[in-house]
Amino acid sequence: MPLPDEFTELAARVRNWGRWGVDDELGTLNLIDDAARQRGAASVVSGKAFSLSVPLDEDGPQIGIIPGRFNPVHKVFQVNEITIGDEDGTRFSDDSMELALQACTHWDALAHASYGGNLWNGHPADSITEAGASRCDIGKVKTLVSRGVLLDIARLKGVDVIEAGYAFTGDDLDAAADRAGVTVEPGDVVLLRTGAMALFLAGDKIGYASASGGPSMQSADWFHDHDVAAVATDTMTFEVFPCERDDLMLPVHALHLVDMGLTQGQNWNLEALAADCAADGRATFLLSATPEPVTGGTGAPVAPVAVK
Repeated sequence: MPLPDEFTELAARVRNWGRWGVDDELGTLNLIDDAARQRGAASVVSGKAFSLSVPLDEDGPQIGIIPGRFNPVHKVFQVNEITIGDEDGTRFSDDSMELALQACTHWDALAHASYGGNLWNGHPADSITEAGASRCDIGKVKTLVSRGVLLDIARLKGVDVIEAGYAFTGDDLDAAADRAGVTVEPGDVVLLRTGAMALFLAGDKIGYASASGGPSMQSADWFHDHDVAAVATDTMTFEVFPCERDDLMLPVHALHLVDMGLTQGQNWNLEALAADCAADGRATFLLSATPEPVTGGTGAPVAPVAVK
């Protein structure tokens, strides 16, 4: 089935292929330069730090909706054992973890999505095999540190949680930036708060998985025009769900990851950060959010920290 004209016209308008060379595998992360990192550092006033991740444990957000994604399984395989030396010496404990790389707080690699046989920048989709992604994998991302900008859509709308199916428009994003008193600049990392994470933190996993207000197809122009380096949300789906069109599943993933080269993050805990931003009126911060360097990974866990 051919793609809808609305999608193909939008994809052509926001496509960044070749912008950073025909071999590029980082996409808009190239926009994070020294100036963007200095801008982030200059945002630090109080020095307060906020963890933006959810715990890696069996109580994670996965409830079986996405096939193959399961909550982390932790196993201690060595308990106070002697590995070297005598019995009265130092003993050691060690453990392992089995996890789906995109089960908890994570970044999607540009290799996470393809269409028309292409990944980001026209790299072939068949460069991904069961051995992993040889192009556009998350292991290519060596550092991800920049100025972060919180756009609190829930507070903008005066609700606890954005309703499922509400599609963020460019006007919504402009209004949230205006309310925060911030101008989004090239190389910034934008964090979108829907309030859904509060449901997960309260133990309502089904409510959390169902609460999918998020970016729309129309908002792709906004991210492109503002040269955003990466964007993350406090939802499982990232984009609005149910999708805007019945004939196109998760189109924003395709636009961002394949056409724009825009890295996406999901399951970010923005609650404490958002409360502090509302209290002091500052919505910018230094964001340290380098993913785990999984060679060949189509995504990876991250433990992001915002410093204000």
